[in-house]
Amino acid sequence: MSCKIGAIAIGRNEGERLGVCLRSLVGAADRVVYVDSGSTDGSRGLAQSLGVEVVELDLSKPFTAARARNEGFARLLELSDEVEYVQFVDGDCELRSDWIEKAKTSLDADDRLAAVCGRRRERFPNASVYNKLTDIEWDTPVGNTKSCGGDVLFRVIALQEAGGYDPSVIAGEEPELCFRLRKSGWRIRRLDAEMTLHDAAMDSFDQWWKRAVRAGHAAAEGAWMHGRSPERFNIRRVIRPILWAGVLPFIATAAAFWTYGISIAALIIIYLLQRYRMSMRARMQGKSRDDARAVATFTLISQLAMLIGIVTFVFNRIRGRRTKIIEYKGDADG
Repeated sequence: MSCKIGAIAIGRNEGERLGVCLRSLVGAADRVVYVDSGSTDGSRGLAQSLGVEVVELDLSKPFTAARARNEGFARLLELSDEVEYVQFVDGDCELRSDWIEKAKTSLDADDRLAAVCGRRRERFPNASVYNKLTDIEWDTPVGNTKSCGGDVLFRVIALQEAGGYDPSVIAGEEPELCFRLRKSGWRIRRLDAEMTLHDAAMDSFDQWWKRAVRAGHAAAEGAWMHGRSPERFNIRRVIRPILWAGVLPFIATAAAFWTYGISIAALIIIYLLQRYRMSMRARMQGKSRDDARAVATFTLISQLAMLIGIVTFVFNRIRGRRTKIIEYKGDADG
């Protein structure tokens, strides 16, 4: 059978979320592959019942989402060497019914466009402040962009030329891949179109904190790999947490005795001013007052979590150790 568009979903114990995901793909792509990383909830059987090809990851090797996507991509090409575009989706996402056609039209019109992504929305944004924050985080400008997320339609030849995702990267594998693509002259574009519905299921501060730690680790790893490029990839993302959660608190604390605590008070004022500045910027971008305040507050708090992720990466790199995957999300059905 001729296969022009393939789709790859990855997941572990996503429960009914996976069923929703795969059903949306089966109706949109010519061939669908599901990559499972050790589910115990019947995910593999569910996928097979929908006519989806299942790839089971070898869990004796370190797991990364990048490796899962690569293995799914390799299996897709084995099943059909005619596939031109491949849609990647996380197993907790539902693809919008009209997304593929819109994305394909954009790729057809520009042969140097490697990938297109659209608006990923949180399915239950009001279930928790953490869900709301992720929904706001994904509301990024449309047009040519530096990177995509886990949900994206790729041009197969561009992905092959880049050598796929780097399987050693435990988080932030999409920006790292997009960096290599852009370096080779490809473009990435974000469309003004609805793409997926995501179910974050994030209802605790601990989950949000781990996600921020993972973001810090991803920033540090990306900077380590490509920070010496003319673009200075991820350097600013690493410097910010070091400054706000490391350097400034250290200076204020070290000077507290000699300044009779004035340095600590000054630090608090600096943080409050920065929170106000970020809140006003979010308001100018169209966010409500409550959303703007939440974004500003949690962005500041996240600097410490990100610093922990950065330090974790550096220490493990120095010791020659590999950081284990940082998971923030529990299984769907326990």
